[in-house]
Order: sequence, then C-alpha cells, then structure tokens
Amino acid sequence: MDVSFLTFALVLALAYANGTNDVSKAIATLVGSGVTTYRTAILWGTAWTIVGASVSALVAGAMVKTFSNGLIRPGTTLQPTVALAIVTGAMLWVLLASRTGLPVSTTHALTGAIVGTGVAALSGEGLVWPAIGSKIALPLLLSPLLALAVSLLVHPAVRLLSARWEGACLCVMPDARALVAIDAHGSTRTLFQGTSLGQPVIAVPSHCDRTGLQGLVIGLDTIHWVSSGLASFARGTNDAPKIVAMLLLGSATATWPSTPFQLSAFGAVALAMGFGSYFGGLRVTEVLAEKVTRMNHAEGLTANLTTSSLVLTSGWLGLPVSTTHVSSSAIIGIGLLKGVTAVRWATVRDMVLAWIVTLPASALLSALAYSLFITLFL
Repeated sequence: MDVSFLTFALVLALAYANGTNDVSKAIATLVGSGVTTYRTAILWGTAWTIVGASVSALVAGAMVKTFSNGLIRPGTTLQPTVALAIVTGAMLWVLLASRTGLPVSTTHALTGAIVGTGVAALSGEGLVWPAIGSKIALPLLLSPLLALAVSLLVHPAVRLLSARWEGACLCVMPDARALVAIDAHGSTRTLFQGTSLGQPVIAVPSHCDRTGLQGLVIGLDTIHWVSSGLASFARGTNDAPKIVAMLLLGSATATWPSTPFQLSAFGAVALAMGFGSYFGGLRVTEVLAEKVTRMNHAEGLTANLTTSSLVLTSGWLGLPVSTTHVSSSAIIGIGLLKGVTAVRWATVRDMVLAWIVTLPASALLSALAYSLFITLFL
C-alpha cells in the first residue's frame, strides 16, 4: 500500500477519533442543565465543529507550523513511517478513551505520540525539547487552572444576570399602534405604544405572550446555545490544524504542495471530525453532562462561556490548549462553587488519571506502531 495514502487515511481516522471524544466538551452543558436532548446537542456541536475545522484552513498557519516542523530539529530526516506511527498511537488512545467514556485530549495524545516515536526513531535527539515544553506542555498544564479560575470569576455575573434578566422579545406592533392590559379591577395600563403602523418593538417576553404578540425571543437559552456553538467552533479551529499538520510532518517549511490540496485536506478532516462527533460522541457527553456535577441553567452557561472564550483566544494566538482540560475544569469549578460535596470526585479522579496516562500511553502505542511499520515497509 502507498505510504502517502495510508498516512492520509490514518489522519482521517484520528480526526474521527477526535470527534468522538471532543464534541462533548462544548455541548455537555446544554444537556446537563436541561436545555435540550443529547441527540440535538450532538447535532448542534457537530455542525459548528465542521464549520470551525473548515475555517481553520485560513487562520491556523501557526498551529500547523508548530506541529509539523516546530518540534523536530531542522535538517532531521524523517522516514514516512514516523508520521504513520504518530497518528496511529494518538488515534488508538483517543478511540480507547472514547469507548470507555473518558474525556482526554487529542493535543496531549499527539504530543505523547510525537515524543514516543521521536525516541524510538531518533533516540530523542531529533526533538526540540524546549519547544515541546514551552509551546505544548506549558499551555496544557496552565489551561486547566486558568479555566477553573475564570469559571469561578465569571459565574457570579452570570448568576446575577439570570436572576434579573427575563430576556427580550422582538415583536411587530399591530395596526392599533398600542397594546393595553386590563387587570381584574378594570384598570388599564399601556404596555406598548407605537408611532407608526407595524413598528417593531422590544419587550419582555412575558408581556408579549400576555398581549398575544409573537416574535424573536432572546433569553439565557439563546445565549447558552450561542456559547455552545462558539465553543464547538473554537475546538474545530484548535484541533483540526494539529491533525492536518501530520501530513506535513518534518517538512522544512510547512508549506502545502498547492492550495487545492490544502483545502481538500482541511475539508476531509473537518468532515471526519463531524462523523466522529455525530456517531460516536454520546459516551463522553454523558460523563461530562451528568457524572461530574449537577448544573442549572446559569452554571452550564458559565462553563460554556469559559470554554468558548479561552479556546477561541488560544486558537487565535496559536497556543495548543486542550479543549478537554478547559471544559472539564470549568465544569469542576462550577461544582466547587456549590461546595466540595457537589462534585463527584470519583469521576474527577478517573478523568485526571486519564489526563496523566495519556502522554505515556500514546507514546508507548506510537513506539509500538513505529516498530510494526518499520517491519512492514522495510
């Protein structure tokens, strides 16, 4: 089998595995806080993931450069089997974690796979260890703490907003130009007064319902849906470039053979992430939605706002943070606001252990895969 074709197929398999595990990070709060059902939430997250992954082709050059040649010493000659082993090791670990319902980081898995294969193929001498530490390890270590802190700081404002704001409804005035409410004692009160026929008005949704008006309602539900979509979009822009970069691994310039090839690669990875999200994303979503802590509407919104803002910012800066670590830490932070006993620590323990094991596990799997591919292709 042609090595290039096999590499591309395994990259798509890694993208599928990423979808099965990572779609949950942006949509679990929708389900956990009772906004919608699992299937609807997964469909919503899948759509925005595909959009974000596709757009990343235009904005994620720094991320592609970091993962394709920023961790390998210049001038190092890499055999085609190196990329095969890295992708295989990361893909196998993420699929295994998804199967068992554990939220893990594809970024973490790729890092471990690069290190494991680098040690097996180059005795570790071809790796740029300072770059691995500063560009990958440090952001991965700091992002959970930052997410925890942001969720603790943001939630009081979100809780206050949810308690005081009823939302807004954009309606169109009827021909009478005014709507009047009459109470049980016969007293009247003008609710809306228009200056022209058909004038749009913005009012509290309960007032619109009381007077029979219908229109576009914007409330906390709307903001929650938008924040979830943004988080899914952000994770698509953050994860797709790391996966696509495996096609350029070891390249001296990290440049594409042609623009159509670049767009085709990103498009194929985006679709593979979407398939994985839709068909395999339920298990991990159930864990984050139900088995870490109970969430109400405001708490779920806080966790999503934290995730979307941090992942979008890091993606814009070219920092490979883990959506898994950010989202999970934000949800844990929400639980801590209600007290230590509100968090299901057995689930958190399993999640943290999975985070810790990801690096050595993916490194070992990739090293074994490298030995296998060397045997097959030599």
